[in-house]
Amino acid sequence: MDIDARTQFCGVIGNPVSHSLSPAIHNAAFRKLGLSFVYLAWQVETIGDAIKGLRALGNFRGASVTIPHKVAAIPFLDHVEMTAQRIGAINTIVAEQGKLTGYNTDATGALRALKEGGVELKDRRIVVLGSGGAARAIAFALAVESDAERLTLLGIENHERTRLAQDIRSQAALTVEDFHLDETTLRRVLPDAHVLIHCTPVGMSPKADTTCIPALLLHAGLSVMDIVYNPLETRLLQDAKHAGCKIISGLEMFLNQAATQFELWTNQPAPVDVMRSVLESHFR
Repeated sequence: MDIDARTQFCGVIGNPVSHSLSPAIHNAAFRKLGLSFVYLAWQVETIGDAIKGLRALGNFRGASVTIPHKVAAIPFLDHVEMTAQRIGAINTIVAEQGKLTGYNTDATGALRALKEGGVELKDRRIVVLGSGGAARAIAFALAVESDAERLTLLGIENHERTRLAQDIRSQAALTVEDFHLDETTLRRVLPDAHVLIHCTPVGMSPKADTTCIPALLLHAGLSVMDIVYNPLETRLLQDAKHAGCKIISGLEMFLNQAATQFELWTNQPAPVDVMRSVLESHFR
């Protein structure tokens, strides 16, 4: 489709965004369905100013919201969907008749990726690294929907982590622990953990050779998901594979949450096969 005065636009809001594959997959999906949409990448430091500017543009249809703005964006919206309210973080904005509504598709994307990867969650001990927007979404989804035995939250932002643990305890029955993320704590909690989910930016391109987890602490009884998808196989996933762990790439969560975003903006089923093909071609 040609870009003209009627073209609706979406984009990703974050800092950094240069690594993002969202423009490639969403634009390919728009082309596949012949929609007059375009998707851009916006590096944003001040989230309130950015949303105010987008609100003023008539053809703005929506946005993906990524690190570090998933929590900070909420006060600048008109409405927040119930699941996202419960989580306290959004990753999607939809513009409709001048009103901006926040959604969170990270939670469903992560659970679907784990399920499709064959990871058992019922009665399992799960460790989540991080306490930002994505960690909140995934931790809430696990607490409410997985029937896990215990959820352990590890993060370096102590206030954020403690607040997340308290929020989950108030809404779910499982045991929730929270500790500062350091090697001493990892040595204590990882040996009897069944599932490890990494939700921090560590290991993201361009700092792709970094990891939060010493390789020696990984063991074959552990399933490891890293929500970082660029690079496709992070240092953590490489180490986990060598340790005999089952691994789940961040690409799977990213694809599932992006398809839901596409459907919210366009009101049409996402061409998931096209979106997956673009991602796989990039990493080949």
